[in-house]
Amino acid sequence: MTASAVVAVTLTGTCSTPLIIRLTMESPEKKSCSWVKPKFGQPISHPVWRWVNERGLQVATGEATLARYEELNSGNFKEIEDMIPADGSILLVLRQGVSISEDLRAALVAPLAAAPLTTGILHEIAVEYGGAGGPDLQVLAAQAGMAPHFFINSHAAVEYTVAFLGFQPGFPYLRGLPECLHAPRRASPRVHVAAGSVAIGGAYCGIYPAGGPGGWQIIGRTAAVLFDPAREAPALLMPGDHVRFVPS
Repeated sequence: MTASAVVAVTLTGTCSTPLIIRLTMESPEKKSCSWVKPKFGQPISHPVWRWVNERGLQVATGEATLARYEELNSGNFKEIEDMIPADGSILLVLRQGVSISEDLRAALVAPLAAAPLTTGILHEIAVEYGGAGGPDLQVLAAQAGMAPHFFINSHAAVEYTVAFLGFQPGFPYLRGLPECLHAPRRASPRVHVAAGSVAIGGAYCGIYPAGGPGGWQIIGRTAAVLFDPAREAPALLMPGDHVRFVPS
């Protein structure tokens, strides 16, 4: 088959009918297909994937990122060196010089189990809301039509799930923020945000592991150490973990 040859492949996804994807064969191992990254909340009936370099395979997952991550993680695929969940996708980093096994190919299009996720550790994180450590709390509460203490109670009343890590080492993107607390990022980012700052950015809540510039709305601060390279597991929070904030 030449480099420009095109082949139609039938995949059985989670939908009731087979899915036909036209793949352009770039090499015996490299295939690229039409790629549209789904937004969070957008359903995706089957994962699609593309090569981003010779060892990186990006898999679109939509709102099923953690479920697909858990499924692949439990498969112990020896050709996978690392898996990095992101917003609506997972990046698979393959070991140098290996090929994708038929088992992994099948796992990438296999329907996900209906059972809820059972992995992940629950972390309770003490937060001092408002004041100098939470300079945006008053404004966000007013925008939400709440007194500050109602805003705090609403934020601390739910259990969050770590969707993925990014931005800084150990920075958790937490899913589960009540819709009434959603707030856009600041129009002008701050030059310095203190380590431990608890923040809101759109539909996500996050915690800054280290000081530095940042554009999220800061509502409080925690003394918890989110990232320590000297620890056996440097990042305190991992994808699939759960977080409850405890006002202090």
